Amino acid sequence: MAKVNIRNEIRFILNGRDVALSSVVSDATLLDWLRLDRSLRGTKEGCAEGDCGACTVLVGKLSAGGLVYESVNACIRFLGSLDGTHVVTVEHLRGSPGQLHPVQQAMVDFHGSQCGFCTPGFVMSLYGLWMRSPDPSNASIEKALQGNLCRCTGYEAIMRAAQAISSYGKAARDPLAAERKAITARLEAMHDGARIEIGSAKARLVVPADVDDFAAVLDKEPGATIVAGSTDVGLWVTKHMRDISPAIFIGNLDGLCTISEDKGVISIGAGVTYTDAFATLAKRIPAMGPLFDRIGGEQVRNMGTIGGNIANGSPIGDTPPPLIALGARLTLRKGKKRRTIPLETFFIAYGKQDRQPGEFVEAVHVPVPAKDTKFAVHKITKRRDEDITAALGAFFLRLAKDGTVAEVRIAYGGMAATPKRASSVEKALLGKPWTEQTVEAALAEYARDFTPLTDMRASAEYRALAARNLLLRFFAETSGTREPIQVSRHEAA
Repeated sequence: MAKVNIRNEIRFILNGRDVALSSVVSDATLLDWLRLDRSLRGTKEGCAEGDCGACTVLVGKLSAGGLVYESVNACIRFLGSLDGTHVVTVEHLRGSPGQLHPVQQAMVDFHGSQCGFCTPGFVMSLYGLWMRSPDPSNASIEKALQGNLCRCTGYEAIMRAAQAISSYGKAARDPLAAERKAITARLEAMHDGARIEIGSAKARLVVPADVDDFAAVLDKEPGATIVAGSTDVGLWVTKHMRDISPAIFIGNLDGLCTISEDKGVISIGAGVTYTDAFATLAKRIPAMGPLFDRIGGEQVRNMGTIGGNIANGSPIGDTPPPLIALGARLTLRKGKKRRTIPLETFFIAYGKQDRQPGEFVEAVHVPVPAKDTKFAVHKITKRRDEDITAALGAFFLRLAKDGTVAEVRIAYGGMAATPKRASSVEKALLGKPWTEQTVEAALAEYARDFTPLTDMRASAEYRALAARNLLLRFFAETSGTREPIQVSRHEAA
């Protein structure tokens, strides 16, 4: 491997000014730095866990399609992840001389603010949407605001403001649009291909130069914390006060941010965010689209990665169950060596995965279901857009010409210590006619596969009932029956 140049500072643009930081600790958040170091206090701290949106800012990053601005939660976004980006806070918004920005003026005129604490976050989320889509649909506005909570104004006034923004100005004339070429050139100049190292010994912060450099760094320091989107690691810091040093930030590595398809298999790099994967997966595997729309809010989807959702091994991770049901495979890398395994074998026990010291998730490979198969995924939460899953079921089915079950995979999250297949249920279905009687008989096998836990998300009894009902729902959807689907009163609500 060629010698890598090392740089000892993080460089990015804050609003209109270049920033170079040579003293940064691994767990320094963008929110704290903005408020305490730069006195930019329009960005608020609410939940400190990426749920309320009061800390929303825009982060512009270079991609194959040019410079893209996305809303993110500053409370769980680390400074170490910002190299080569453009951070935009509410203080940077400006309209014509002596006037408010169109987003701000619309919020004023349509009474979109009462206490005002959440308003800067709403403004920034709507700003990002307006730049992408000057005349958004109601559905697009609701999706953009999924990660912003308002406790006093009510959303109707905010929705009316969002619909009216373009009557106050043209997005194409906004400074972020007018200055895009100049900002792009400044960001490109910052990408010098160097590895960033700040601090020493255990207190190091590292941003690898590329994927090969990442593999080399992790091989030498296998105990380091890998930070991609930080939607999980961020809470380790803000809620559990954990020390994540030394930390390796990989969210900017192009080699982990690719999506490709070959011979009916979609390969997704471990650094691909939910937002970046959405278009491909929603088109090629339609059932994945509605699921991705229910993973956190827009800010979380703009930061969180599919590879991270797999690698952290959470029993309630949203993507592993459907990927297991689809028969996905996982590529793991250690140094220059790679191995590919079935995704379902990666999860061994709670907090334990089939990953050797110094090994990392490089990509996941997802087969596109054939036309003669059926696939569905359903997520159960207390609130529709909540990212804390009580239970999630994914179902893959292929019937033989005689109507018997030729192939079936059923996987659940939230039902065990790891994402897990319902193997006994599958066995009870395989080779049998796809009928209500067969499905009812197979339901008795759930107790062999799962012993759910009771926690803050749901009781064991509720989870067991929900798992059974989801299979009944899948049967109703795939058999064309018009009989009512049995659901618990919690899901019906």
